[in-house]
Amino acid sequence: MRRITRSVLAATTAVGLLAASPAALAFCGFFVAKGDAKLFNEASKVVMVRDGERTVITMVNDFQGEPSEFAMVIPAPTVLKREQIHVTENGIIDHLDAYTAPRLVEYFDEDPCNMVVLEEGIVMMAPTVEGPTDGVGGAARLGVTIEASYTVGEYDILILSAKESDGLETWLTQNDYKIPEGASDVLASYIKQGMKFFVAKVNLEAHDQLGGGTLRPLQIAFESEKFMLPIRLGTVNSKGKQELILYTLTRGGRVETVNYRTVRMPTGQDIPVYVKESFGETYKAIYAEAIEKEGGAGVMLEYAWDMAWCDPCAADPLSADQLRELGVFWADPGQGQAQDVFVTRLHARYDAVSFPEDLRLSITGDRTNYQGRYVMNHPWKGTATCKEAENYLADLPERFEREAQTLASLTGWKIEDIRAEMTAYGTEPGEGRPWWETMWD
Repeated sequence: MRRITRSVLAATTAVGLLAASPAALAFCGFFVAKGDAKLFNEASKVVMVRDGERTVITMVNDFQGEPSEFAMVIPAPTVLKREQIHVTENGIIDHLDAYTAPRLVEYFDEDPCNMVVLEEGIVMMAPTVEGPTDGVGGAARLGVTIEASYTVGEYDILILSAKESDGLETWLTQNDYKIPEGASDVLASYIKQGMKFFVAKVNLEAHDQLGGGTLRPLQIAFESEKFMLPIRLGTVNSKGKQELILYTLTRGGRVETVNYRTVRMPTGQDIPVYVKESFGETYKAIYAEAIEKEGGAGVMLEYAWDMAWCDPCAADPLSADQLRELGVFWADPGQGQAQDVFVTRLHARYDAVSFPEDLRLSITGDRTNYQGRYVMNHPWKGTATCKEAENYLADLPERFEREAQTLASLTGWKIEDIRAEMTAYGTEPGEGRPWWETMWD
């Protein structure tokens, strides 16, 4: 029995400043963990390249089940030619996800007796289908036109146009596309906009020839005045909230949503060192709390950076060849790694109630670097041999309490539970006493 790993199509899913504590040296720290897309169950991933009216969308599949059951319907602004459709590799998307992921960094406090005080103002330098069963005639009777038909990689693809949503829904159902109840109204809205429909199934023979396994991402390239991502079809058959991680690559700077509030994730906070062992769960809680504070309808900015470098790097910047594979047509392989590409990572948790409209996007022109970044400061644990060390040790309980309170605010976790975790991890000073008890001695 053939099976492939889960593939709920990303957002277009259709049917189917350096922050260091006073006791730490002011360097960029060591990257130790990241909050990547794998933390979020059924997280859809979409990459959008935009320059002028040129757009390339890469849609990552994470479908689980029989490949014969896979089906995808995506609104498209135009009839796509064969040359405008491409299949790429999952590894490139994984690389982009790692590069842009929120990250945890750590510092190690120096011996206070040997502290080196660095001057302020340090500047960080960038590192040197099966075919339709009823035929064309049946489609015509339902007001559906098959504008084009292609096989691309392991996919059979149709480009459809329709006069009425009921006819389109009937045709899709007759051709084994499982249309959830309530899709008709959403389809009708796209038909009124003159949108076409990009429809894909797995070509089983081609899939077997490629060795089976995970379906590769599909890419489409087109020109359109509208910079938008259709997500509403994906909410029709959803049983709850869905995760969307959208990566945009532009020359013009940071991308934000026009019709929803774009909010920066909290960043730069000092948090307890025990989270190093569980940063994934910690970041999920931080994200959930941030979304809750926005009433569930915010699009969270997790990363915005010039692709030429990063600080600290969760992964190397993408190469020119990788960027071109994603549709960055202006990337110059002869230029090396420093490319004129600005990457934005947006993360939304959405359903039909909180996100009743498709995402409309805008390139802001803002090239200010931003990253979701959380800092651990490991305390120095030596013996005090100078006044500075005595003062340092005396100040630690208060610092630990600030870190605990910060984590409680970020995650919504109970402060008592955080203190207990810190005690169990061995953060507290003293001879086995909980560190908060020593603050008022």
